[in-house]
Amino acid sequence: MPLILADRGKSVFIKKVSGNDETRRFLASLGFIVGEAITIISEIGGNVIINVKNSRIALDKSMASRIIV
Repeated sequence: MPLILADRGKSVFIKKVSGNDETRRFLASLGFIVGEAITIISEIGGNVIINVKNSRIALDKSMASRIIV
């Protein structure tokens, strides 16, 4: 399921990152790699704040929908 459908506060693992090569490289540079545990902290106005590798990162809905958990 896409990351945007995951429950807040629950730790999930990344199964796939979709999109073109540039998008996948960008997300990988932020720590979104297959097998990594991530947690949705909050959702505000369509944007999600995610805890990944002890960092908080905000992504818009379109970018978060490319991450499959």
